[in-house]
Amino acid sequence: MNVSTAVPAPSSRSSPRSLRARDKLMRTAERLYAEHGFAGVSMRMIREAAGQRNNSAVQYHFSSRDELIVAILEQHAAAVERHRSRLVAVLEERGGASPREWIACVVEPGIEHHVELGTPSWYGRFLAQAVVDPGLREHARRAYTCTPSFQRLDRLHPVAGAGRDAELTERHAAMIRLLLVHMCADLETELAAGEATPDEAERAWRRLGDNLVTAVLGLSSALLPG
Repeated sequence: MNVSTAVPAPSSRSSPRSLRARDKLMRTAERLYAEHGFAGVSMRMIREAAGQRNNSAVQYHFSSRDELIVAILEQHAAAVERHRSRLVAVLEERGGASPREWIACVVEPGIEHHVELGTPSWYGRFLAQAVVDPGLREHARRAYTCTPSFQRLDRLHPVAGAGRDAELTERHAAMIRLLLVHMCADLETELAAGEATPDEAERAWRRLGDNLVTAVLGLSSALLPG
């Protein structure tokens, strides 16, 4: 499968039962992939863990493993997009952003999504595997950076147009992606293994968000004026 091709959305004519089964398969697959890795999980394991008796249940909803993984990525990306759209709208109304505000708009939507997911969650560890998988890495990147809100945010970048070195910008973006993804996966693992209350988990995510904004601001200094 060419994972750069968008995964078809479930048909609007799908029955509620079919949609519930599809969603359960996605949530089960995400958990198993997060815990055991992509190579360690078969379609049969997903079907059995999701309580589906039909041997072809996974294949009925997803033509391949990669299509299933892409569907999970895009579901989470849509949730992050909703958060970022609101933040970008505020910056657009003001007509610009400081470097820290711009970076916060990159970091905070993902943090808010993690808070929404609650504890335990598996998305962080799932995404950490996708961004280093050769067949999925580019799709994972595009799912998050080729969105309307991210493109609008890019137009508000404190270093605009000709003032940005394209090669350095891409290298810098790759470092930031890995930092954000793997630090979130690390905290998710820590929270899943502990006994944090919902309030404690939320505070931990927000502390990480603040720390990541500060860290990315430091990494960004080579691209910012003066």
